[in-house]
Amino acid sequence: MASPIPDVMPDTENETRTRRQPPYAVILHNDDVNSMDFVVSVLRKIFGYSVEKCVELMLEAHEKGRAAVWIGALEVAELKADQIRSCGPDPDQKAKGAVTLGVSVEPAA
Repeated sequence: MASPIPDVMPDTENETRTRRQPPYAVILHNDDVNSMDFVVSVLRKIFGYSVEKCVELMLEAHEKGRAAVWIGALEVAELKADQIRSCGPDPDQKAKGAVTLGVSVEPAA
């Protein structure tokens, strides 16, 4: 008597593989108007980093002109960049022409 369940081997040619998406970095750009305290507070608010890590990232952006503050999936990187922009400029520096923190998203190296 034949078995009601046929013996079927998976077709290895048609198997799909999940590919990982390449990582993207949120890049914080230096500016000379927003205060260092404001930058640290924005990084703490958006990423929940410790004060020490936020200061380190802020100083890297200040000294090198830019700093990768977060690396991960493109959609999350874009969200984080938008959240940084939504914090607006440093309210204490508006008279000096403060603008929203400079941030961009680019493929991580």
